[in-house]
Amino acid sequence: MMKWGTLIGLSLCCLLAQANEHGVNEVAQGRLQLQGGAMAVAVSPPPASIQRVLIIVHGRLRNADTYLRSAETAAGLAGQLDTTLIIAPQFLNEQDVARHQLPNDLLRWQGNDWMAGGLSTGPNPVSSFQVLDDIVARVSDRQQFPEVKEIVIAGHSGGAQVVQRYALLAHGEYRISPRFVVANPSSYAYFDGQRPMAFALASCPGFNHWKYGLENLPTYAVGQTPAQLEENYVKRDVVYLLGQQDVDPEQPALDKGCEAQTQGPYRLLRGHFFFDYLTRRHPVGLNQRLIEVPGVGHSGEGMFNSAQGLKALFEP
Repeated sequence: MMKWGTLIGLSLCCLLAQANEHGVNEVAQGRLQLQGGAMAVAVSPPPASIQRVLIIVHGRLRNADTYLRSAETAAGLAGQLDTTLIIAPQFLNEQDVARHQLPNDLLRWQGNDWMAGGLSTGPNPVSSFQVLDDIVARVSDRQQFPEVKEIVIAGHSGGAQVVQRYALLAHGEYRISPRFVVANPSSYAYFDGQRPMAFALASCPGFNHWKYGLENLPTYAVGQTPAQLEENYVKRDVVYLLGQQDVDPEQPALDKGCEAQTQGPYRLLRGHFFFDYLTRRHPVGLNQRLIEVPGVGHSGEGMFNSAQGLKALFEP
């Protein structure tokens, strides 16, 4: 049995996290020591045989424990708890650190900068995408995790936005190439200025800026051209999970900024528009698929615990 505790210490649990304007109520107790600082993480009890690692990314609420429990439920329904280690990184921000008087060595970001791969504000500048790189590298280490054969990185809503952007910018020369599961995001990063909805450029000049397009890319992407990013992205194993009932253009958590509105009126349509855009640009060689989940709207638990969600998370 591999000791995940050697990476994060003895504490593997996480308390419930709910975000408000003052920060999350509770902070994950696990710690992953990275080169730039310590990362807060919630982790499932490590099984005796770790053959799969599921990295689940929370959304804007930064409620890592909620996503950990949802992923544990999904693993149980799929009969995969005995072979799956689940890791839920918690991307804390400055408000969280101030509220809980957290130690200075803990990585944190300004506001929601972590969602777009931004650099941490302390203790050192580290991209949130570099954090994901480092987690993947750790669990790919044959010496510590010799039985791992599969790595899945998944997110719903705000977390799905993170996963899609990370899959696009990831430097990754991976020993084990991850599968990326993108469920009901509000928006996507496009490769060029094409959009499915007509709009006036003067009213939305930033429509193609990162995180909606490839202009003004973050520091993490330095050295990669848009053409290289697109070439790498289409080779990645990406599953787009879309709830058939996620069709409310006024849903409270839906991105209603002009940049997102150019991609469609609601999430189901935005997902189809983006996938159609991909298939037009890459009619052959696209290693990606779109799957609709019937009867489910904007619910992470409903998406990941559905038959389609279980297949995306736990079947090659």
